Amino acid sequence: MMPGERSSSSTPTLVVDEESDSGSEEILAPDHVRIRLIVAFDGAAYSGWQRQPADISVQQRVEEALAKLFPNRPGVSGSSRTDTGVHAAGMCAHFDVPRALWRFTPRKLVLAVNAWLPEDIRVLSASRAPRGFHARFSARGKQYRYRVWNHPAHHPLWRQQAWHVTRPLDLVAIRRAAQAFQGRHDFLAFSASPGYERRHTVRNVTRCSVVRSGPMLTVIIEADGFLYKMCRGIVGTLVQVGLGRFDPAAIPQMLASRDRRLSGMTAPAHGLVLWRVYYLPVGTTILHPAQRT
Repeated sequence: MMPGERSSSSTPTLVVDEESDSGSEEILAPDHVRIRLIVAFDGAAYSGWQRQPADISVQQRVEEALAKLFPNRPGVSGSSRTDTGVHAAGMCAHFDVPRALWRFTPRKLVLAVNAWLPEDIRVLSASRAPRGFHARFSARGKQYRYRVWNHPAHHPLWRQQAWHVTRPLDLVAIRRAAQAFQGRHDFLAFSASPGYERRHTVRNVTRCSVVRSGPMLTVIIEADGFLYKMCRGIVGTLVQVGLGRFDPAAIPQMLASRDRRLSGMTAPAHGLVLWRVYYLPVGTTILHPAQRT
């Protein structure tokens, strides 16, 4: 089992993030093999995971590295689009390569591709993926973690990986508010417009908890999928609850309103990390996003 993969005896349900709604599922050609990668990166220098026409993305750098190893210059599909400045500890991705060109062991592929990547991007592991696996459409859920450094002085080691909040935060109130996000809700009021019409804005949050270690608060959010900037909208609201701007009891009303203007601010991107991606058991039928209800 790969890092972040979770087995289950119950019948799994399809889980696809908002960003997948306009995508199409790539079919593995009969004479190709599909390789799964786990990628970590510091997103400070990048426009997010997804390739952009004018900016440098993590996907572009990984594809450029793979082009040094495979003449077919394989494209890479990631499990999630991350915003500019967002980091990842466990981004899952895959690429296809003709069977005749696949001469690496997984360990040698990791060493080879990392030799061509910049220091702020690393492939942590590689493996042959089963037929039918898709880094995005096979995803069952994801876990994001957001760090808040709650201290009058920002720690220099966390300046690019934690949001600096100088005023004391009410941790009891924050944890009460976090509990209200758990469950199946319409999260439209906590997301930003992605620039296209969204058909599905209901998500099931299975965990929203806050861990404190000294001045560092880590918000852990786990769900079957996420809307655009949904994590940052939740964290920004939680911090404003901790500052006394909102009452924890107001969270259900915010959710019900479906109005972004009534919820809290969007937290800065640099505190957010895509921590891990969970996957459906091998052999599960994967539906296209358009078939969701």
